[in-house]
Amino acid sequence: MRHFVLTWLGTAVALLITANILQIINIGFQVNNLGTALIAAVVIGIVNAIIRPILKILAFPITLLTFGLFTFVINGFTLWLASLLTPSYGFKIDGPLAALLGSIVLSIVSSTINYFLRAAD
Repeated sequence: MRHFVLTWLGTAVALLITANILQIINIGFQVNNLGTALIAAVVIGIVNAIIRPILKILAFPITLLTFGLFTFVINGFTLWLASLLTPSYGFKIDGPLAALLGSIVLSIVSSTINYFLRAAD
């Protein structure tokens, strides 16, 4: 249970950091506050658990042809889909480019945070 809560908090903090980084370069990626980030982290987790595996199977041929780079598009799409499911909570992504860049930055930030969380555990 502790690992789950730490991962959830780490993802929420990673969303806040990603939103701040992308706000600097004026990309439409908005997370209002920590409460919004916590809700968005749950929705992203659900979308990643249910929809992402289906997309990965369906997109396997194009992922293979692009040497795995199409995975970034799938990640961006799932992030954008999660933002569509939570607009009233303050998690908003303004289009596919913002979702693609957001997914790349989020994966880097989230990996870094999870590395430190595992080291502290």
